[in-house]
Amino acid sequence: MSRENVLKVENVTMQFGGVVAVDNMNLEVDKGEIVSLIGPNGAGKTTAFNVITGVYAPTNGAVYFKGNKIIQNHPQGKMKKLYQGENPVMYTGHHALVPTPDKITGMGIARTFQNIRLFKSQTVFENILIAKHMLRTSNIFTATFRLNAKEEAKMRAESEELLRLMELEDVRNELASSLPYGKQRHLEIARALATKPELLLLDEPAAGMNPQETLELTQFIGRIRDEFGLTIFMIEHHMDLVMEISDRIYVLDFGKPIAEGTPEEIRSNPRVIEAYLGGAQDE
Repeated sequence: MSRENVLKVENVTMQFGGVVAVDNMNLEVDKGEIVSLIGPNGAGKTTAFNVITGVYAPTNGAVYFKGNKIIQNHPQGKMKKLYQGENPVMYTGHHALVPTPDKITGMGIARTFQNIRLFKSQTVFENILIAKHMLRTSNIFTATFRLNAKEEAKMRAESEELLRLMELEDVRNELASSLPYGKQRHLEIARALATKPELLLLDEPAAGMNPQETLELTQFIGRIRDEFGLTIFMIEHHMDLVMEISDRIYVLDFGKPIAEGTPEEIRSNPRVIEAYLGGAQDE
């Protein structure tokens, strides 16, 4: 069966001053996969997500979505002298591509955050409807004269349907801040789904959850992948969740990829074991 590439990260380095947070990263995520990115704290995982979603412009490298280059940069200004990564001249001579997060979302890439970022003073329904407005075609004129009534009605209906699918109907009118932690995580994912992504990035979705909530989240992620036809790229520290649900896993250590493979391959990889547990100690 042929593989259809959705996300490709090519030679990406993210350097802050003299600190290299991501060091020449290369990875691919294929259509329909659930791929996890793991590594010790401070390994550069969230930084990689921030590059892919336009929060940071990479110091060097490129990102492709569905075969199209959407991000590209190379060392510029003072960074030409400070740069410590590989391939410093590979992308010179090309125009920088540094779209903002809203542009990335409009392309079909949505994400959640390690620390939940809901509109806390808005209701559950309003959180989803606000995300739906990313897809609107109306402008100030059509909105002022209510010429967008059909579009608004459609977005509200789609938001109601998403509430039903995400099993959030019973808290529809509750403030987002009043929800239990697990429900807030579900709402954040539902809000991301409201933008109709093809690729969903989940940054530590099980953070702060107890074992039962983590088990339910594992089933939930698998279900939304199938029901929405999603490709999912996930950062996670809960190894039970990662090993249960991932098709493939990439491992980062000090910003540099050190391993890639199936859960079985990663579980027994000596470099991964050393990265998590440290090398043998001298007696």
